[in-house]
Parts: sequence; C-alpha cells; structure tokens
Amino acid sequence: MNKLLLFTAALLAGATVWAQDANDLALIPQPVSINRAEGVYLLPHNPVIEAEGPALPIARLLGKKLSDATGYAVMVKEGITKRTGIIRLQLSNQPASGKEGYQLLVSTQGISIHASAPAGLFYGMQTLWQLFPKEIESSRPVKTDDWRIPAVSIADFPRFGWRGLMLDVVRHFFTKQQVKDFIDDMVRYKYNMLHLHLTDDQGWRLEIKSLPKLTEVGAWRAPRIGPWGESTKPTPDEPKTYGGFYTQEDIKELIQYASDRFVTILPEIDVPGHSLAAVASYPELTCTPGTYQVNAGERFMIWPGDGTFYGTLDNTLCPANDKVYDFLDKVFTEVAQLFPFEYIHMGGDECYKGFWEKSAACQELLKKENLKDMHELQSYFVKRVAKIVQSKGKKLMGWDEILEGGLADSASVMSWRGMKGGIESARTNHR
Repeated sequence: MNKLLLFTAALLAGATVWAQDANDLALIPQPVSINRAEGVYLLPHNPVIEAEGPALPIARLLGKKLSDATGYAVMVKEGITKRTGIIRLQLSNQPASGKEGYQLLVSTQGISIHASAPAGLFYGMQTLWQLFPKEIESSRPVKTDDWRIPAVSIADFPRFGWRGLMLDVVRHFFTKQQVKDFIDDMVRYKYNMLHLHLTDDQGWRLEIKSLPKLTEVGAWRAPRIGPWGESTKPTPDEPKTYGGFYTQEDIKELIQYASDRFVTILPEIDVPGHSLAAVASYPELTCTPGTYQVNAGERFMIWPGDGTFYGTLDNTLCPANDKVYDFLDKVFTEVAQLFPFEYIHMGGDECYKGFWEKSAACQELLKKENLKDMHELQSYFVKRVAKIVQSKGKKLMGWDEILEGGLADSASVMSWRGMKGGIESARTNHR
C-alpha cells in the first residue's frame, strides 16, 4: 500500500509539472513529460545535423525543412561525435518508450533526439518543429536571425497505437500532391494511419487494370457547384468532365511517401452500398437492370429523421449475382498487391436493401442459404468478401453495419455510429 501511495504521489507531482510546462509550450499533442530549463538554443547560421544508419533519412528531412525556412546551409553528417552546438539524432536502447517514443533534449549547447527506433526520432522531430518560432513552417527563407528554442527536456510516447484520419477523395477529388500535403499535415500531430476512402457513388478513384471501365467511366461525373444533395440530375449525354483517379504508379508513390513519414495507408473499397460508380461502369453488377451514371450530387438517398433511410435508386452490388464476386476478386487482387498494410476496408455502411427485397434472385438465395432476412443476406455478402480478402493474404475491416446478421470470424470493425458497435464487436472477440 505504501508503494502504491508513493507511486500515486509521484504521478500527481509529475502531472503538475507537465501541466504547468504544457501551458507555457504550445505542443500538440502534449507530451508525456516536460521539464523546462534555463536559457535557449540559438540556431547557428551553419547548422550541423549528426545521424547514422536508419536515422540518416530523418536527418535529411530535418535538414531540408530547416534550410527551406531559414535559408541556412544545413549540413547533415554521418556519424555521432561529442561536438557541441549541433543537432543530433541517435538511436539507442529505450524499450520502455516503444518504437514511437523519444526523448528530446534542448540545451544552450545543442539539440539531441534519442529513440529506440526511427519512428521515435521522426516524432521527436515533429515536436522540435513546434518549439521553433512559427515561421519554421515557411517553405521560403524568412529573413531573421532569431531562430531560438527554449531549453527543455521532453519524454514522450503515444497512448494509442492506431492514430488515424480518413481522407475522402471521392466526393471531391484530391490530387496526388494534395494527398502528400495531407500526409504532411497528419504527421505534424503524430497521426500514423491514413484511411483512404477510394470508391463511392460519386467516383471510383483507383486504377484496376483488369477492370478499365472503373476509371474510364466511374472516375468521372458531370460538374456541379452548389449545396450537396440539391444538384440536378445529369442528362445521359451531358459531358462527364469532373473527377480523376490514381494510377497504380501514383499509389506506389503515395505509399512510399507515407512510409518515409511513418504513415500506413488503409485502402477502402466501399461495398455493397455506395457502389454507384462501379454499377455505372459495369451495370451487370446490380440487382436492378437499368441505365446508371456516376452521381453528381443529386439526392437519391432519403433520411426521414427517425434513424431510417431509403434509396430511390439502386446503388448496391447484387449479393445474389456471382459476377459480383468475380468482380470483387479482381479488385481485391490488385488492391492487395498494391497496398502492403495487412487490412483492406470493405465499407459495408448505409446499404439500402429495399431493391434486394424486390429481386427474384435475392429471394431465391434467401431460400437456398436458409437466410432469415436482408441483414443476414448482407452478412452472407460480407462473409464471402472476407474469404476473398483472406485469399489475398489480407484481413477484412468494415464499418459497424457489417455486424448486422453476423460477422465473419476474422473481420475487424470501425464503429462510426457511436460506441454501441464497438462494444458489440469487442464482446464477440472482434477487434
């Protein structure tokens, strides 16, 4: 009990110091511990950064940013010395802080960042940026000699391993450079997971070489300006000039760019709902025969306000059509080959099943598979998709609607509608 009291007292004392210093130093996110010291470090006109081995690429990133903002000739040297006045990035044995933890020490004599892995050095560098004057974010040299940093000792490690943001590149297309800029913004605040929402009713943004119409047709829509959901429906012959997509070479470049900054990219292919761009490209994938085009912002999903919704247009893949699973096998084959991350996100959200209820093929499948309702029909679809994804050496992830009707054994859940889905997932031993 005495040990517990002493430990609690130490935590409270540490928290007091941390809070006082955090108010003085505007760091986001706030580090685990901060200790201020007397004095400042003034960046010399000829800064030297020392690093070796896996720390060298991070030192070069640091050097480029310092050079861009200050105009100084920054030198990155391989090897670690005992010189004073320099910036030092050093890998050392610090298992207690994990691979993303670091120690940052700023004194009047220099700056050092220590970590047990390159990711820790990288995150220490992000904290270092925030200690500089705000002009450090300039991409052009700022005329000042006052590049000073307060003397401080910081120890830090993340509370959560998965620190993610989702970027929707479908409703509005973002160029490859804009995605890189987004990654740069992420890592400033130590986010490490980029969830790319690549497909939806308003576009298909990923090149699938075995299915060229997905980008020839599905990546383009009629241009519209104005409130979303209030656009006029395009005529069939109206030019489809708004959009774009990422080639597989673009994706490889983005993955490398992200990896160099310790960001993992999670791809999302949203099915069976939100699939209008795919259906416009390959109409045989729907349960409801007709002529389809990529949504340009006109409303076709209605939310009455009581928690329910319905569709006036079938934007779903047909779970009773074997061509759908052949299609998804081709898609996930290429997605799995492109993205090194162990998960593929299948979406699974907001699937209106009213058109499935009217489908003779779906009714026949219900009887054949002894399925009770449309939720179990979606579960049938999810489980077949899970097997396809597993066959590519990947794991399945989806929004919390994939829980409805029963979940594939290996699937993981993202709960976007609140805590309920997360709790249910955890209770059934799903991540």
